[in-house]
Amino acid sequence: MLAQKSVIRETFMFGRQRAAQIGYENVFDYSLGNPSVPRPPQVTAAMLRLLAEQEPVELHGYCPSQGDPVFRAAVAKSLAARFQLPYTIDHIFPTTGAAGALSHALRAVTKPGDEVLTFAPYFPEYGPYVAGTGAVLRVVPAEPEAFQPDLETFAAMLNENTAAVLINTPNNPSGVVYSTPTLRRLADILREKSAAYGRPIYLVSDEPYREIVFDGVDAPYPAALYEHTLTCYSFSKSLSLPGERIGYVAVRPGCEGEDVLVDMMAQISRFTGHNCPPSIIQRACAECLEVTSELSVYQTNMKLLYAKLTELGFTVQKPGGTFYIFPKALEADAKAFCLKAREYDLLLVPGDSFGAPGYVRLAYCIDTEKVRRSLPAFEKLAAAYAR
Repeated sequence: MLAQKSVIRETFMFGRQRAAQIGYENVFDYSLGNPSVPRPPQVTAAMLRLLAEQEPVELHGYCPSQGDPVFRAAVAKSLAARFQLPYTIDHIFPTTGAAGALSHALRAVTKPGDEVLTFAPYFPEYGPYVAGTGAVLRVVPAEPEAFQPDLETFAAMLNENTAAVLINTPNNPSGVVYSTPTLRRLADILREKSAAYGRPIYLVSDEPYREIVFDGVDAPYPAALYEHTLTCYSFSKSLSLPGERIGYVAVRPGCEGEDVLVDMMAQISRFTGHNCPPSIIQRACAECLEVTSELSVYQTNMKLLYAKLTELGFTVQKPGGTFYIFPKALEADAKAFCLKAREYDLLLVPGDSFGAPGYVRLAYCIDTEKVRRSLPAFEKLAAAYAR
């Protein structure tokens, strides 16, 4: 385990050490996806009101294993209104962020020896999440540059051992958003294969960046297109609350096992020592489901970086959402390229662990002023490869 530390966290820690030497303002740290905009004021107001008015023993006491009923009901009502699906309280399971949501959802629909398919590029922690269930992660190779799912290869890789398919759209690390035609075709393939195998293949949809979509990009709700979907969500990005660790699994109405999956996840939660996010943040988020942080900052940052990278000759797909951009490195070895970038105090993450060697990820959730000041460093980095 110690030999498999996160390259993202390692780069972030290097940045902190470097900042202590030359000042934080002089380190252009694009390593960690830590939101840079503050939480909406409604979140603070809800927390203060709960602390002032709620009976303390009730507010800070244990909630049921299935989660706080107020939070579950509010999430169900919001999803039903937004996506025209009949969610109820019985379809919602609160978790400690999207990581907790994925871990519970995957355990609920797999058994040891099963296979889970995902598409490169993908979040590196998918490997440990799937391995923790006893299942095996298989990766559909990345479609170069565009990074939309390669559905022909995907269909060929499905087999009788496939229990679930794990998708992430808008995508970390590429910023690509899977289109409605793509997700419809994926759903059709899953239905065809499910019918052939005599059981459903579940779709586990990882959606922490659902609200960060640019310029009217087509960003469908996957559960609206495929009935056997478990949606994994986090408020870390939409409400800028990563440290509060709050999210949920939403079992799509009509999903196979919808009557037992939430109770299963509650039992899984007990046995993994992962029982329930804090009561107060569940209650506060229940009051803030229709608001977000000022997310437009990320589009501003994206446009600055995309314009500069393309000007400098980088091969890069324009992000449709998230706060990541995923250009091709200026040499074949992305790790060596990232080490070279450090000479200019640019902290980038190689794409190898995302299943896309030769590319690098930039998390541009930093101050726009700092993005602007980093552009000359990219110019110097590109110039070093032009010699």
